[in-house]
Amino acid sequence: MDEAMIGSLIASTLRVSTPLILCALAGLLSERSGVIDIGLEGKMLFAAFAAGAAGVAFGSTAIALLIAMGVTVLLSWLHGFACVSHRGDQVVSGVAINIIAVGMTAVLGIAWFAQGGQTPPVSNEVRMQALMPGLVDAMQGIPVLGQVIGQGLLSHNALVYVALLLVPAVWWLMFRTRFGLRLRAVGENAHMVDAAGVSVSRMRYAALTLNGLLCGLAGSYLVLAQNAAFVPNMTAGRGFMALAALIFGKWHPVKAFWACLLFGFLDAVAIRLQGVPLPIIGLVPVQLIQALPYLLTVVLLAGFIGRTVAPQALGRPYLKER
Repeated sequence: MDEAMIGSLIASTLRVSTPLILCALAGLLSERSGVIDIGLEGKMLFAAFAAGAAGVAFGSTAIALLIAMGVTVLLSWLHGFACVSHRGDQVVSGVAINIIAVGMTAVLGIAWFAQGGQTPPVSNEVRMQALMPGLVDAMQGIPVLGQVIGQGLLSHNALVYVALLLVPAVWWLMFRTRFGLRLRAVGENAHMVDAAGVSVSRMRYAALTLNGLLCGLAGSYLVLAQNAAFVPNMTAGRGFMALAALIFGKWHPVKAFWACLLFGFLDAVAIRLQGVPLPIIGLVPVQLIQALPYLLTVVLLAGFIGRTVAPQALGRPYLKER
């Protein structure tokens, strides 16, 4: 494999992994506080639609991002209203968010744009461009570094680097701050936190707010950086893959990050294998290649799910003792 192929594969892995990283960090904050978030897929889908619609309507990247994050924060608060305030079933609430997102984005897309549920393509001015194109061009003449470093690591837009920086930031927040200590304590023993005078509901709503902001970034990336327009069901299970990476990473931000990179790498490899004959096997059906990342996700989880230990209070509604 030459350096051009290596650089291209690294670049594709980072691009594909970015929404997974953002979504996995969102789920981590929620689940570390004791709230299961099956609705990551639906929030990301709604954010993608909001970013596409706002990008077309306002022609501004900043407004598209803000509206997308605002929508997902509201969805997180809705999840919190059902599960934290009224102690509803967290899995059912998350599934409901997924169903609502699939239906409403298609219906609103048809009603507003009359293009079969899609939005018109956002303009190039709204789409996120590479952050350092001049530096990448300047490095092209350097052997190995030009492709592996320039093309592979420096050819991305701002959201890719934001996702990478958020990994150590979330680690620091969770393990080096008082807020993170309280958040993790809420997910392990909510009664102890309440006895210490800290509001369990407030901590869980704070985690869900951060969860909504990150889901908004993840969904916006799909439209503003990866594709040019919103397409119904364009998340294609990425929210569930992020949830799998979170479990595979044992609810730790750095380990979940590496799991997301692994899933992104498998997806990038699958894209490159389409239509390429393999030794001995020959030409593999495209559908099987497309399913490869999902199949390997299931295999990995089947091998590691029994070894993970979830937060002790995960999924348990908190009832304040009187």
